[in-house]
Amino acid sequence: MFSVIIPAYNEEEIIPKTAKVIDEILSSESIDHELIFVNDGSKDSTWEKISEQSKLIPSVKGIGFSRNFGKESAIFAGIAEAKGDCCAVIDCDLQHPPEKLVEMYRLWEQGYEIVEGVKKSRGRESSFHKLAAKSFYGIMSSAVGFDMSRASDFKLLDRKAINVLLNMNEKNAFFRALSSWIGFKSTEVEYEVREREAGTSKWSTRALFKYALTNITSFTSAPMQVVTILGLIVFVVGLGASIEALVQFFRHNAQDGFTTVIILQCFTGSFIMFALGIIGFYISKIYEEVKGRPKYIIDKTTE
Repeated sequence: MFSVIIPAYNEEEIIPKTAKVIDEILSSESIDHELIFVNDGSKDSTWEKISEQSKLIPSVKGIGFSRNFGKESAIFAGIAEAKGDCCAVIDCDLQHPPEKLVEMYRLWEQGYEIVEGVKKSRGRESSFHKLAAKSFYGIMSSAVGFDMSRASDFKLLDRKAINVLLNMNEKNAFFRALSSWIGFKSTEVEYEVREREAGTSKWSTRALFKYALTNITSFTSAPMQVVTILGLIVFVVGLGASIEALVQFFRHNAQDGFTTVIILQCFTGSFIMFALGIIGFYISKIYEEVKGRPKYIIDKTTE
């Protein structure tokens, strides 16, 4: 069986079409499948739409969270409930072309255990968003050791890979990176990002920043290394200023230095606060992991 995981947050307008399109594509290829919609605490009638489709289309199943836990939690809940020998994750808004699921499945039949969906382009985005995305994936690529600039959540995983992910106890797990990091026999399928067919994007600038910050700190210690580099820069600047002050002193040209002292104090003070902020963020993540709270709470499922 082929399980397709579809996270959904406030997607009432597109649920019926998504269920119908994916079911028809897989049925036309005689692929035994199940479609698992995960309602991530939506505030609209997304759950009602999922329930309706589960009655109309036998392959559709629904999982509803007690509140919004985020896309990563929705993905992990879906793969935990999946019964298939392999499963794929696809966005509910159909920006990931569903016909590519067939190509991914055929590659899995050929023996590939992970089939990555990689973007030919990022579609229409603002210059700021593209710059932010490039910076984020640059950090993640350095952390995992391979290029993630075109990576996405659109991918297929063999049951072997699914079980490895489910055995990881990280609360703040970054599916996009972890599913590539675990290894196994992999290949790629290119796709064009499509325009959303209904509704609006749920990713605000604030939400994207929070998403990036959480996943960077959950997967890499690069920000702490940045603190070390900044500390070295401050040391070099301070050393240079000290040497200059000594030279001026021995030449009997020493100034009162009030302005220089204030600038250095402001500079070092701001650096210390910045460093403490990064360290504090990591400590807060450690605190969350130690508490051992679940990634998500399932409130209801379709029958």
